[in-house]
Amino acid sequence: MRYHGQFAYIAGELTDGERLPLLRLRYGGSAHRWGTALYVASTNSYEDQLWLTGTVEDSFDLVCGLHVANA
Repeated sequence: MRYHGQFAYIAGELTDGERLPLLRLRYGGSAHRWGTALYVASTNSYEDQLWLTGTVEDSFDLVCGLHVANA
């Protein structure tokens, strides 16, 4: 994880040391308010997501399922 301003960038590390960008969290003013953006490899950027319910842990579960399960 690395931080830049109000963002936390999360990457996974494979057994060979390769790092995969996974998601970006945006601090929303409290521990319970976070914006989520998924990393899109085809555009090498982050795409904001709008989820009405869920936790940061739910975001991690979804992103790892999308990016890591098939790696």
